[in-house]
Amino acid sequence: MRDIAIARRVLLRLLAAGFGAGSELGSRLRMAIAQPRGHRGSRRARLPIIAVDAGHGGIDPGAISPNGVYEKNVVLGIAVELARQLEGTHRFRPLLIRRDDEFIPLRDRVARARAHHADLFVSLHADALPNPALRGVSVFTLSEQASDREAAALAQRENRADQVAGIDLSHQSREVGNILIDLARRQTENRSLALAHALVGDLGRRVVLLERPHRFADFAVLTAPDIPSVLVELGCLSNRDEERLLQQRAYQQRLAQGLLRAIEDYWLGSAEP
Repeated sequence: MRDIAIARRVLLRLLAAGFGAGSELGSRLRMAIAQPRGHRGSRRARLPIIAVDAGHGGIDPGAISPNGVYEKNVVLGIAVELARQLEGTHRFRPLLIRRDDEFIPLRDRVARARAHHADLFVSLHADALPNPALRGVSVFTLSEQASDREAAALAQRENRADQVAGIDLSHQSREVGNILIDLARRQTENRSLALAHALVGDLGRRVVLLERPHRFADFAVLTAPDIPSVLVELGCLSNRDEERLLQQRAYQQRLAQGLLRAIEDYWLGSAEP
């Protein structure tokens, strides 16, 4: 928290020196730091947009069970069910990254979510492990090292238009842009961790969890600098029991209910009035 506070003070000094207290850009930058993505400006009254990403698709089947069950098919069914339940609450608007057996490059999945101003990104997968006895759900967030690399790469781009909070920083100083990107990235990391914590808690009350269910990895779909993102491994297709369960509609509904409840719990805990 101390480094964020220091960066915030530096940015505010830069804003005061470079833009003036009453400037439009200065006002928008302050708003971007102070408010979560789903509660900015004209979007305050809109429903939060939840991007639901069914992993793999098309020529990429993902994990394949010993009996030939494709991960891409299992997770699409669960993604569609989660979207249905989200819509049924009338409190969220689901965004299905893919609706059918379509191959979408990893970076394009994130780009679709950002283009639609998504407030959360939930990527759904099913694992296959060397040990067929292992089973259970696990939740991944971006590793700190990977997050640092992504932020550095983003900050070095010449054209930073619409990279953070819809603000075009391409004509502003690199120092201001770098600080704002870092602040947004750190806030996003914290919110991703909060979402992962909610998922582990709510899914753990409904289904079996893998040992050490919250994990960290360098998944490309977790790299949006301003959208809290998680990747959920919904079970192990390499385990005979879970392979069977993951194909059952009742179990898919149970998983979707756990995902929905976690999103609701996260939103209650993080959204500003």
